[in-house]
Amino acid sequence: MDKIPISTNGFKFLQEELKRLKNDERPKVIKMIEFARSLGDLSENAEYETAKDRQAFIDKRIGELETKLASCTVIDVSNITDKSKIIFGLSFEIEDLDTGEIKTYQLLGPEESDPDKGSISIESPLGRGLIGKMEGDEFTINTPSGNKEYILNRIF
Repeated sequence: MDKIPISTNGFKFLQEELKRLKNDERPKVIKMIEFARSLGDLSENAEYETAKDRQAFIDKRIGELETKLASCTVIDVSNITDKSKIIFGLSFEIEDLDTGEIKTYQLLGPEESDPDKGSISIESPLGRGLIGKMEGDEFTINTPSGNKEYILNRIF
């Protein structure tokens, strides 16, 4: 399995979610199942079915998180000193050459990607197209809606 890059904060976030699911959510749902069983006939017991569905969801998410955490390469972005070209963890400002729209993002792993909150995935078309670019570079990204031309205004 390929290693997935993740920031220190992203790794901690996934660890906290896993801990919450194992220590809080799963024990709660087990108690819900026990209570629902005490109500009698399980064939028409909506509480039991709901609790079992919730348990299946939690168990699946726990498995996903354990796999992701095992396959992560943690990168401390605060230690990045060379900001001459775009690499994982750096923030940048780009300008859409067609519209003049300026956006600022941080390049992070797929688990941390949230464009609405200012982070894009290194695996996204824009993320892949930015790797190695320097301030002032113009570049074209092939997106589902067609080619987009950008200029990298600033790296920070």
